[in-house]
Amino acid sequence: MKKFIVPLICYMAILLVLLNLDTITDFISKHISDNNNLTIPVSNEYKKEDEFLYVQKSIDYKPYSYHDLINIFYSIINSGFSEFTFYCPEEYTECLSDASNLSKDDLTLTHINNFVHPFNSFQTIKTSISEAGEITIYVTYLYTNEEIEKINNYVDKLINEQYDNSDDDYENIKKIHDYIINNTKYDVNRNNTGESEYKSYSAIGIVEDGYATCNGYADLMAIILSKLNYKNYKIATTSDEISYESNGHIWNALELDGEWLHLDLTWDDPVSSDGKDYLYHKYFLVTTEELNKADDGNITVEEHNFDKSIYQEFKN
Repeated sequence: MKKFIVPLICYMAILLVLLNLDTITDFISKHISDNNNLTIPVSNEYKKEDEFLYVQKSIDYKPYSYHDLINIFYSIINSGFSEFTFYCPEEYTECLSDASNLSKDDLTLTHINNFVHPFNSFQTIKTSISEAGEITIYVTYLYTNEEIEKINNYVDKLINEQYDNSDDDYENIKKIHDYIINNTKYDVNRNNTGESEYKSYSAIGIVEDGYATCNGYADLMAIILSKLNYKNYKIATTSDEISYESNGHIWNALELDGEWLHLDLTWDDPVSSDGKDYLYHKYFLVTTEELNKADDGNITVEEHNFDKSIYQEFKN
């Protein structure tokens, strides 16, 4: 008889759990949401303290909207956290589905990445989401500690040689712009084939080998601008936003004397058919109107048709 009763009791217990699964899940979710204690690590030295119109620092890492989730993702990446857990509040009923959608939205994550210091930009970002409302972000960063040290040494030397406090901002940034272009070649092979012997997709490619694609140019300039305390970020136009075949494009933006301006080293360092090196200033500290007029008038520069709902400093 005992052999029959024990399995029956177990079966009834399992059935009871299954019948009340939603109630139990709701209880666990509420318990976690109401009683969690966030562990917030110490941010690294490359965290930006600036506020931008599209992304802002999260105060309590507690989301109540989709944009709150964007701010939390931004704050985690911007702070240099390799792992961080936060929780969905009970009243934000779409939190889990929104977090899942954002974690899969590579385009939005790319744009978020452009607002952080390059040394805190991610190479990969993964999200773990539990039905109980617990969300954990895992970040693998693009630059190694060894690469950061090399780049910092290069940047310190460059600033020491080129930056003069007696000159105005325009002239100082121009000297740095010219130095990078004069000491860097565009990596045509990576652009055409996706492969290269150089790490030209990041600033280390310039430092070690003198080769870059637009990512490398933009990262190095962003690192320098941040070190010189200019408020800045990178702007990206992705391949999905261009009608013809293209890998997309990325360049710099900075605030100077209260005005946001564009700075595109890639297009000021053109690849010439005659093999000669050229240095332009057509895309140097220009307004959006000037940026769009910088070509010869015969082509549409879709690479510069950026999303003003994201890069809102240029909205007007």
